[in-house]
Amino acid sequence: MKHLLLALLLVSSISFASESKKLNELLDTIWTWELKNSPVLATRMGQKQEVGRLADLSPEGLATQNQQALQYMQSLNKIKVKRLDVSEQISLSVQKLRLQNQIDEYQFKGHYLPFTSESGFYSGLAFLPNTHKFNSAADYEFYLQRLSDFPRYFAEQTHWLKEGLKSGMTQPREVLDIVPQLVQNFIHENPTESGFYGPFAKDSVAFMNDNDWLALQKQAQQVISNRVIVAYQKFYEFLNKEYLPGAKKTLGAITWPDGEAYYQNRAAYYTTTSLTADEIHQLGLSEVKRIRSEMQEVIDSLQYEGDLAQFIQFLRTDPQFYAKTEDEILRYAAYLSKRIDARLPKLFSYLPRTPYGVAPVPESIAPNYTTGRYISPTNDTEPGYYWVNTYALDKRPLYALPALTLHEAVPGHHLQIALSQELEDLPNVRRYTYISAFGEGWGLYSEYLGKEVDFYETPYDEFGRLSYEMWRATRLVVDTGIHTKGWTRQQAVAYMLENTALSEHNVRTEVDRYITWPAQALSYKIGELTIKRLRQEAETKLADKFDVRAFHKAVLAHGSVPLTTLEENIARYISDTLKQKDK
Repeated sequence: MKHLLLALLLVSSISFASESKKLNELLDTIWTWELKNSPVLATRMGQKQEVGRLADLSPEGLATQNQQALQYMQSLNKIKVKRLDVSEQISLSVQKLRLQNQIDEYQFKGHYLPFTSESGFYSGLAFLPNTHKFNSAADYEFYLQRLSDFPRYFAEQTHWLKEGLKSGMTQPREVLDIVPQLVQNFIHENPTESGFYGPFAKDSVAFMNDNDWLALQKQAQQVISNRVIVAYQKFYEFLNKEYLPGAKKTLGAITWPDGEAYYQNRAAYYTTTSLTADEIHQLGLSEVKRIRSEMQEVIDSLQYEGDLAQFIQFLRTDPQFYAKTEDEILRYAAYLSKRIDARLPKLFSYLPRTPYGVAPVPESIAPNYTTGRYISPTNDTEPGYYWVNTYALDKRPLYALPALTLHEAVPGHHLQIALSQELEDLPNVRRYTYISAFGEGWGLYSEYLGKEVDFYETPYDEFGRLSYEMWRATRLVVDTGIHTKGWTRQQAVAYMLENTALSEHNVRTEVDRYITWPAQALSYKIGELTIKRLRQEAETKLADKFDVRAFHKAVLAHGSVPLTTLEENIARYISDTLKQKDK
């Protein structure tokens, strides 16, 4: 009997090892396939490539990729989950979420919409000079090959935009006026003024003689003039002559072919929940009511005699709340960044190795860009960046900058993403997948953490934090309102102006973003509320054994995960901590 039991245990052990091996091999295979389909990502990952090129977006290419994705999904579904350890189960769930999104986007024809009101494929290419390394003549030649591929890449994107015009799957005409201007920012008569020429804007390089370097600079100017700028110019003309005149006159996603199902699909993807659009809308209304009450408390503490609307108007118009120069707002953002750096040990037991910098949003995209954003390192020799929008300074209130800093830099996006990418014992799909509900939920939760370390110094800073939380709450109402309830653009703008202290410029650019990027805006509040609820459960169940640093480690230790997985992780953390308590 004893020998039989040992034999059964051995068989079971072999079976579990086999399933684990099968999963990890499949994850490696899918990651290699993804890098093949995304050559720029492969460059960013340090992978050597024979020829510089951009992604294949041809009809044949995308159809082939979709068929392969379906086959990989079938293989993932055959994995016996119960034979995997916890970490492997998480890897499987993340990979399936990532792959299913690719399948869904193809099915719903998301590739017909390669840009939003603020950015798109045309602006994403601007990161290429930072993505590449330039340590040899071959590196420069490889980069020029990639720039030479612009006309083919733009032509394929334009093909799908034309298919969108035929089917009614376009961005709304009402929010497109800014897009040609954003594209035009990449068109220069002198190629040396182009951002793509940046790597060549040196007098010399150590590994090349001056004559060869001059010849390479001339070649770069020709490629940028004849390939890059020509591609942008043709795309600019297409937008003005064909796309804008033919774009749909309605706003909501429900007016696209199969739009209602697509919006629900996007809501499920961006929130990693099964909440309906109406449930999300009602949750938003509830949060708006709660936050308005907290805003009033701040107003009362200042002994301000007017109502909320008057106080917000005061904040929007009083010069004391606005920087006079770009340098002033950047310096303040840098100061805030270092000030929160010093408070991180109170909240975290371990911190990322990767540093981050503070930089302005590039001029080429700033006019219709959001107020700030985190930019991940483009290669392993680069830091992350906290971008601050310095366009229209009279619309960038300084009282909102503390909350923005916590969200975009630390303990928000930089800390979370850098820690995830430094989890070197995990498969790449875990290290480099960004799940919006988790990441944006963490960013909004990070704004709240500032209260716990006395980061908000004045009632105005606290009102700025509440305004940012309100901004995310109104998104639940506005996004679902636009895409499922027939809200107009002006109706959405009016609702946000009434309830947030954001400037009218910021509100209008944000509303246009929600119109052109359905459901992404839902992820922030849904994720933050989940993290807060899980923390409350941990505090209640663990009582005096609750340690905020241990809780944060439990949240971040597995990288970016679906909210359902996060709930399982925190339940396990609570259980394990209680067991330690009982010992």
